[in-house]
Amino acid sequence: MKTFYKAKFPHIHPVGNTFFVTFRLFESIPKSVLKSLEKDYQTKLRKLNLIEDPKLKREEILNLRKHYLSKYDDLLHNIKTGPHYFKSQRIRDIISEQLHRFDGQLYDLICYSIMSNHVHILIDTKIEFDAGLIDQKLYDNNTHVSDIMKRIKGASARYANQHLGKTGSFWCKESYDMYIRNEKMLLNVIGYILENPVKAGLVTEWEEYDGNYLME
Repeated sequence: MKTFYKAKFPHIHPVGNTFFVTFRLFESIPKSVLKSLEKDYQTKLRKLNLIEDPKLKREEILNLRKHYLSKYDDLLHNIKTGPHYFKSQRIRDIISEQLHRFDGQLYDLICYSIMSNHVHILIDTKIEFDAGLIDQKLYDNNTHVSDIMKRIKGASARYANQHLGKTGSFWCKESYDMYIRNEKMLLNVIGYILENPVKAGLVTEWEEYDGNYLME
C-alpha cells in the first residue's frame, strides 16, 4: 500500500476497495481557511506518528482523518461565500448523470449526496479488477481512484460550465478520500453521507432530498 500526498492530506488507495470521496467546487473554501485547517492537521499528525505501537498509530491516525473530514465538511456547510452551483436542479442533474454514467463500469455506486458546493460519494471499485488481481497483496497504486475522479469531474465540469455559460475551473483539483476498513465503517459512512442535507437543515428526512441516492 502506498500513501501519497496532495495538498498535504494523505491518500491511501488499496486495490479494489470501497472509497468514500468528498470533492468540492473551485474556490468554495478560502485558501487562508483551508491552509489553517491543513496546518492544524499536520501538527497533530506529527505527534501521532511518534506512537510506537503500529496498530494504535493506525487507529489514531484514522480517527484524526475522520475528525478533520468532519471539520472540512462543516466548513463547506457553513460558508456563504463562493459558488453554490448545486442549488440549481439542472446542475445537480448533470453531476448525478455523470456519477451514474460510470456505475457498473468503473465502480458500483453505493450512495451519494450532492450538496450546494460539494459532493460526497461512496463507490466500490472491485469491479475494475479481475479476481486474480484482487487476490494479490495490496500493491502500489495511486492513480486508480484519481483516474475515476478525473472522469467524473472532467465530464461534469464541461457540461456544467456549458449550462452556466462560463469557462475555467469548475471543481477544486483536490479530493478528500478514505477507504472503507470494515462493515461497521461502511454503514457509518452511508449514514454520514445521506444525513448531510438533514445536518444542513435542508430536510427533516434524508429520503426527502433529491440530491441523495442510495443503491437498491
